Amino acid sequence: QVQLVESGGGLVQAGGSLRLSCLASGGTFGTYAMAWFRQAPGKERDFVGAIDWSGGIRRYADSVKGRFTISRDNAKSTLYLQMNTLKPEDTAVYYCAAERSIAVYPQRFSSWGQGTQVTVSS
Repeated sequence: QVQLVESGGGLVQAGGSLRLSCLASGGTFGTYAMAWFRQAPGKERDFVGAIDWSGGIRRYADSVKGRFTISRDNAKSTLYLQMNTLKPEDTAVYYCAAERSIAVYPQRFSSWGQGTQVTVSS
């Protein structure tokens, strides 16, 4: 099972940008579909974006389309989430997840990172 570690979270003003990273180890990263989810206090874990093993298929939540971009570098075993034009409602803990096939539901994913906090101030 692959181990995942997120980084890159922080505090940013509305309209700003952040890039999250998720470093994988202990598995063959290039064989996994990957995804980002987020969870705000008191709310369920929501889908943000997903990407297949090759990077050729990407899916996004409607709330982030046009603002966020998911990408991966298989040579570096790293998943990215470029977040632009951030809004206060993007504030949440962001998690990366891995599974053998692309999916958008959190229960489909078996490997999770510990999360990184993103806070967007108004």
